[in-house]
Amino acid sequence: MAEKIREDLIHVTTSNLAITMMDNNPYEDLDGISNNSLNTVSAKSFNLPSNQTPMDETELVLKRHKNSEISSSQYGINIFVIGFLLMFLCTFDIAGVSKCDWMIFLVVLVLIQILWMLWYIYISHACTHKQREKDSHAGARWLRCGIAIFAITTLIMDFLKLGFFVGYMECMPLIEGIYPAAHIVHTIVQVYFLWYHSKDVIKSFKTVERFGLIHSVFTNLLLWVSAVTTESKHQLEEHMARLTSLGFTNITLVASHPHCNCTTGMCDAFSIGTYYVYPFNIEYHILASAMLYVLWKNIGRSIKHRHHKTNLKFQGVVVGVIFGLIVLAVTIGVVVLYLLNIGRSKESSEAALTVYYLYSAVVLSGMCIAAVVGLILHRLDRQPAVVEKSPSLKLDEELLVGSACGSWITSWGSILAVIYAESHPTYTWYNLPYSILVLIEKYIQNLFIITYIYRKDEKICTDKIPNIYLKQPQLASSDDNNHVGPCGGPDVRENGSLSNNIDKKENEENNSIPAFDHMPSNNTNPGNGGLKKQVLKNITVALFISNISLWIPPAFGCRPQYDNGLEAVVFGLIPWIFIIDIALPFSIFYRMHSAYSLFDVYCKI
Repeated sequence: MAEKIREDLIHVTTSNLAITMMDNNPYEDLDGISNNSLNTVSAKSFNLPSNQTPMDETELVLKRHKNSEISSSQYGINIFVIGFLLMFLCTFDIAGVSKCDWMIFLVVLVLIQILWMLWYIYISHACTHKQREKDSHAGARWLRCGIAIFAITTLIMDFLKLGFFVGYMECMPLIEGIYPAAHIVHTIVQVYFLWYHSKDVIKSFKTVERFGLIHSVFTNLLLWVSAVTTESKHQLEEHMARLTSLGFTNITLVASHPHCNCTTGMCDAFSIGTYYVYPFNIEYHILASAMLYVLWKNIGRSIKHRHHKTNLKFQGVVVGVIFGLIVLAVTIGVVVLYLLNIGRSKESSEAALTVYYLYSAVVLSGMCIAAVVGLILHRLDRQPAVVEKSPSLKLDEELLVGSACGSWITSWGSILAVIYAESHPTYTWYNLPYSILVLIEKYIQNLFIITYIYRKDEKICTDKIPNIYLKQPQLASSDDNNHVGPCGGPDVRENGSLSNNIDKKENEENNSIPAFDHMPSNNTNPGNGGLKKQVLKNITVALFISNISLWIPPAFGCRPQYDNGLEAVVFGLIPWIFIIDIALPFSIFYRMHSAYSLFDVYCKI
C-alpha cells in the first residue's frame, strides 16, 4: 500500500513538472488558459496506455480545450451570419422575408440565452461553498453601474414599444408585442448575470459554458445590429428633409405605419419617445457583448495577477474637471443650436454647420494637446514599465482601434469630398480641418489610453520585481494538486496542509532576497513624481468628460456627415448613406468606450 502511494506521488510530481516547464505553449495565447489549470490531468482519467508520457497527456487536454473554443466560436459566427442575412432580407424586402420572421429569430435567440443564464446562476448558487477564481480586471464596478444605467433606458424603450403595440393591437402581429416583452426579461436577467458573475473564471462545464457565452455574445451583437438599423432608418428620414433646405435633393422615405387607428391616443408619443432612447440601447448591447466576450476568453484561465483594490481619490483634479465641464456645457449649447436651426432655411442650416465645425475643431485640438502632454510625461517616466496581460485589457485595445475605424472612414470620405467637389460652399471648407483633427485626435488618444491601461501601478511593479527575476520555479502552485470539482473549486485545499506548506515556502524565498524587496525607485525626485501624477490625473479627467461630451451630438441627431450634402454629391446619395450607416455607430461607440477606458487609466495613475 505504501509503495502504491509512493508511485502515485512520483507520477503527480512528474506531471506537474512537465506542465510547469511548458511556458511557451502554442495553445496558451489562443485558448486563453494557463498550464497550471491542467494540473489535475492524469493518465488514468483518459485511459491512456502506460507508455504515454505526461507531455502527451497535457497536449491532449490542450487540444480538447482548443477544439471546444474553435467549435463554439464557429457556432457563434454562423448564428450571427444567419441573423445578419435575415435582417438584410427583411430591411430590403427580399425573398418574401418579413419583419416578423426577423423578430421571431431574435426572440428564439433571446429565450435560449435566458435559459442558459438561469442555469448558470442556479449552478453558481448551488456551489456557494466553493471559492471561485476571479479576474480583477473584468467587470469593474463602474462598468457594471454603466451597463445598469443603459439597461434602465433600454427597459424604458421596451415599455414604450409595448405601449405602441397596445394602441395598434388590432392590426399588428402578435410578435410585435412578444419581442419587447421577451427583451424586458432578457435585459433584467442579463444585468443580474453580469453584475454578479462578470468576474468569474469558469473551471467547470467548460464546453457548455463556452457555447452558452458565445451564443450570448452574438445574440447581443444581433440585437445591436437591429437597434442600429431601426435607428438609422429614423435618422435617414429626418436628414433627407434637412438636405432640402440646402437645395441638394428632395428625396423622402415613406415610413410604414399600421393600417388602423390608435386606440390609446398616445401612439405618436410612444413612437417619438422610443427613438430618443435608442442611443442608450445601442450602447447597452455592445457593452454587454464585450463583457460576455471577456467571460468567454477567461474560461479555464489561471489568473496570475494579484487583485489590487483601487481607492479613488479626486483630489487635485479641479483644473481637469473645470475644463471638462466647460466642454460639456458648450456641447449642450451647440447641440440645441444645431437641432433648432438645421433644416429651417439655407442660411440657418449653413450657420448651424459652421458653428458645429468650429466648436469641434477647438475641442479636438485641446484633446490632442492634452493627450500629447500625457505621452510626453510617460516618456519622461523612469519607472520600469511592467505590462499586464488580461483578456479584458486586450479587448479594450481592440475595441478602441476597431471602433475608431468608423470615424476614420467618414473623415477620409469628407476629406476626399472637399478635394474633389466641383463647388464649395463656404461652410464646407470648415469640414476639412474638422475631419483632419478627428483622424489625429483618435490616433493620439488611442496611444495615450493603450499606453496607460497596460501599465501596472508603481506599487505593484516594485513588489513583483523579485518574483519575476529571482523566484525559483515551483513544481506546483498552491492549487496544483487540487481536484477541481464540478463547481470549479478545489477539494484538497480544505485540509489546509498543502497550501500552508507552500505559503511558508514562498515566505522563506521572499525573505531570502531582502535587497530587492526595498529596491529604490529610479525617480529620485518624489516632488516631481507627485506633480507628474497630478498633471496626468487632470488630463485623464478632462479627456474623460470631453469624450462623453463628444458622444452626445451624434447620439442625439447632430450628424453633419448627413446634413452638409457635400459627400452625398461626390460619392452619390445611396453609397454615402450606406457608408455612414455602417461607420457612424462605431464612431458613437468609440466615444463611450474611450470614457470607460480613461476611467481605468485614472484608476492606475
